Amino acid sequence: MLKKTGKSTSTIIIAAVIAIAIVAALAATFFSDPTAKKGSGLSPQFGYDLDKLRQTDPQLITYHESTNPFDTGFSEARSIALDSRDKIYLAGDNAIAVLDTSFQQIARFTLEQPPRCLAVDNDGTLFVAFRDHVKILNPQGKVVSSWPLLNAQAVLTSIAVDKNNVYLADAGNRIVLRYDKTGQLLNKIGEKNPDRNISGFSIPSPYFDLALATDGLLRVTNPGKHLIEAFTTQGDREFAWGTPGSAIESFCGCCNPINFALLPNNQGFVTAEKGLTRIKIYNPAGEFSAVVAGAESFTQHDRIRDSSGSGLTSSGLDLAVNSQGTILVLDPCTAQLRIFNKKPTTQNKTTNEK
Repeated sequence: MLKKTGKSTSTIIIAAVIAIAIVAALAATFFSDPTAKKGSGLSPQFGYDLDKLRQTDPQLITYHESTNPFDTGFSEARSIALDSRDKIYLAGDNAIAVLDTSFQQIARFTLEQPPRCLAVDNDGTLFVAFRDHVKILNPQGKVVSSWPLLNAQAVLTSIAVDKNNVYLADAGNRIVLRYDKTGQLLNKIGEKNPDRNISGFSIPSPYFDLALATDGLLRVTNPGKHLIEAFTTQGDREFAWGTPGSAIESFCGCCNPINFALLPNNQGFVTAEKGLTRIKIYNPAGEFSAVVAGAESFTQHDRIRDSSGSGLTSSGLDLAVNSQGTILVLDPCTAQLRIFNKKPTTQNKTTNEK
């Protein structure tokens, strides 16, 4: 009797399992949505409406774009820098183009390798960073020295120069390198060190920017953490600002801001984002102030993203600001230098009318 009961129970259990499997399979067939036409099934609070995010409140946009962008002639436009007299230096392909303040090309230097970024010293000397090394060019574009190669992981993405120092952002090794002007390494900035309150740089894609501010502190992007951080030349982290999110005052996506520039007279920062391409203004404390250009100004980026299917544009904007506050945007998707000026205020309009 005991043996019979055990066998009967086992049979019942097996039959029940099979029945459940059949019901589950039928349910999956009935409720499946292989084309995703029915949506995610999540409540609206989890929605991410890119079309809505690409529409910027016009009242937040305080700049207007010139109708005459400069065509660089590059197939790959990578970086922009200004000298102390507002001359413009553009890096792309295997060359550097030099423009005057009227956006007329006055020189073009051919290089043996593609330059990734550059900075101009007060005497016109060019510090040009390639993927894994730096070359020094005189104002006529002649190479006068070349620094030793970095390691195989190096990807140099930004360079800045002051009276005594040269700073390199190395996205490949996730570190900032400080050199003297002869190419001697002085120290590293941003290495992970909990005792110094330094969490290290998070750089998911090769965008890593830096600039020297008038307060003597080096500003560096930490794009994977959606921050701009401030460091001393010795590598002490003083403070940081930035928040992640899709709202206009935040930095969206995996890794933003990708690039930034300092406004004149310590007025704040202008930042560039990729993915949802937009340019914004923040005050010196890192508080959102205004929009220079929203995603609707970069429809070419949307087409590249959509055709690639990756959700990202092929390249990111680079920025510079001249002494008059004009924002210069090097757009790699159009290979153009785009020019944005501040809109006149209501008060200025009234004065002009009088």
